[in-house]
Amino acid sequence: MNIGFGITGSFCTHEKILEVIKNLKQSGHNIIPIVTHEVYKTSTRSGNNKTFLKTLEEITNNKVVYNIVGAEPLGPKKIIEALIVAPCTGNTLSKLANSITDNAVTMTAKSLMRNNKPIVIGISTNDGLGLNSNNLTTLLNQKNVYFIPFGQDYPFEKPKSLMADFSKTEETIIKALKKEQLQPLLATFKPITF
Repeated sequence: MNIGFGITGSFCTHEKILEVIKNLKQSGHNIIPIVTHEVYKTSTRSGNNKTFLKTLEEITNNKVVYNIVGAEPLGPKKIIEALIVAPCTGNTLSKLANSITDNAVTMTAKSLMRNNKPIVIGISTNDGLGLNSNNLTTLLNQKNVYFIPFGQDYPFEKPKSLMADFSKTEETIIKALKKEQLQPLLATFKPITF
């Protein structure tokens, strides 16, 4: 299937996301990478943006979509059947919950929502159980929005932090296309180390 893969901040999880995309590609899916402006232009201690973008294009054999103009036709022209947003930061979670469309990822989500297509969220945020808990609850109750099972990645060091179990990405997208949420939603996994 043709899947849009929206990548937002949470730069420390980008290497893990590349593995998820490789696995989806090996399963035969066509992956169209979509990134926020910040991901497109920012190098961090976790990696160089140009290297990351080049690797994304090499893995997917598709050009990276990085602006609203490039993202807008993905839904209406039925170029993709579903969108995965992973990692989904608290900032992007807030934008999705409040219908803010100011980057390629949120534009893609908006265009798919109006076409009744699934959005799968792979959360990665330090405040999912804090200021963003209202946004999380809003999206959990939103039609056509599904979550990769998630849990507290560092419950004692960062008690408000949430992280998706990215190993369940493909299973979640398959269920979402059937309009079902993969269960159990709350994952139990060992803390992730970076």
